[in-house]
Amino acid sequence: MSDNALLKATLQWYLDQGVDEILSDEPADRTKMPVLKPVAEVVASTTATMSVNRQSSKSMTSAPEVQETESFANISAMQAEATSLAANCKSLDELAKAIAGFDGLSIKKTAANMVFADGNPDANVMVIGEAPASDDDRQGKAFMGPAGALLDRILASIELDRNAEAIEQGAYLTNMLNWRPPGNRTPSQGEINISLPFIRRHIELASPKILILLGGGVGKALLDKELSISKLRGSFHDFKGIPTIVTYHPSYLLTTPAQKRSVWKDVLMFDAKRDELGLK
Repeated sequence: MSDNALLKATLQWYLDQGVDEILSDEPADRTKMPVLKPVAEVVASTTATMSVNRQSSKSMTSAPEVQETESFANISAMQAEATSLAANCKSLDELAKAIAGFDGLSIKKTAANMVFADGNPDANVMVIGEAPASDDDRQGKAFMGPAGALLDRILASIELDRNAEAIEQGAYLTNMLNWRPPGNRTPSQGEINISLPFIRRHIELASPKILILLGGGVGKALLDKELSISKLRGSFHDFKGIPTIVTYHPSYLLTTPAQKRSVWKDVLMFDAKRDELGLK
């Protein structure tokens, strides 16, 4: 492999892992041994730091507790605003515009695009992930990267296709959050709480006949159950009258292929339910 091809492959690997930001304009040699300070200098510096810390601890008040309360109050206020905005939306287009104009989530500032959905919004089947990945963020559509390609293959195994026009064969894909968290990190509980009114309204407006929730975070939040994904998967749940399954997210399967067997069992169970409900 040529040097240029190797560099290109390396950069693509970093992008696939969600590494899309640089920390410095200059490369750093991480293998270089650090220059060690004399022991006496280290001891003197440590002693001075301990003295400052002791003085700081004496002067501490309840400020951290107040700050936490203010943060909680801010999250509650943003969730209330999101609830009001979502309730006033009468269509998916109105909901998309409301989410795009909502400034209650700081991750909006670091994301490239708002990711609303992809696929057939009239489909019987709705699939919900946790948050957009880097490829979704760049293209502004849900499940665009390697995880999306794997999801497409999973859906195809039971004759579902996000691009199908027929509601029986179509699939509608979205995420609980509409903005990509920096570095593809796991969403905070506050970000989830603020986003919940929007995804709940999204489900109401799309009116699917059956739901697939991808990942334990989505399952816990939408089903309001404090259970691990291993306890949530393998059986049907009820979300406001809609039969719902929880299974592993395709991005998890890319790093943990041994769980593909579990997902296949979930998919077969899901397909049997579609048949039982006359949705094929």
